[in-house]
Amino acid sequence: MNTKVLLVDDEAAITDNLAPILERAGLTVRVAGDGEAALAQMREFQPDLLILDVLMPRLDGRAVLRHLRRNDNWTPVILLTQVGESVERTLALEEGADDYLNKPFDPHELIARIRAVLRRMQKGQRSLAGVMTLKSGVIELDRQARRVRVDGQEVALTPKAVALLEYLMTHRDELLSREQLLDAVWGWDYPTGTRTVDTRIAELRRAIADDPQNPTYIQTLAGQGYRFIGRISP
Repeated sequence: MNTKVLLVDDEAAITDNLAPILERAGLTVRVAGDGEAALAQMREFQPDLLILDVLMPRLDGRAVLRHLRRNDNWTPVILLTQVGESVERTLALEEGADDYLNKPFDPHELIARIRAVLRRMQKGQRSLAGVMTLKSGVIELDRQARRVRVDGQEVALTPKAVALLEYLMTHRDELLSREQLLDAVWGWDYPTGTRTVDTRIAELRRAIADDPQNPTYIQTLAGQGYRFIGRISP
């Protein structure tokens, strides 16, 4: 399959370096320098995936994302952001981003994210990133209200545990390392190391009564990380 990627960033130094790397990975890449140019390219190029910088002149990345989703365009979007706070990342997911990556980043990490996003969605269909209520077995996550119910009863969770559950569910069946989860959920504002992730995973497992030895929802892969294995429906 010839995968077409639209790379949108106003910094030529980034696109000049990144586009050839993506092309060497087997992707067909077209570049746009701002959000308005990106929307014009969407109609002509019809990409399979967009990589959008958040901070751009004329029309920023999140504005482009909102425009697409309001018009029922569910082309996968990966946001590139220089803002590391977890609240910014939560907003990105709520607005319909499929993933996000903090600058500066390893281009090979971006390639891995592209492949993961494309694996978990079908072209033209709404991705889990744009669904406000996610269900898996006895779990129901209301992303707007930031509430989790188990068997219909609301359970008390810390905000980070809710954000962690949200990220795991919207990245179903992906092996996510502790470092990836720290970066995605805690951003720049986490005070400690990877044990923080383990603590919140344990909190989630208690709340949803998930046996780590025989999990229904959150699988541990020793020395590698975690994977959400429950079937998800909107």
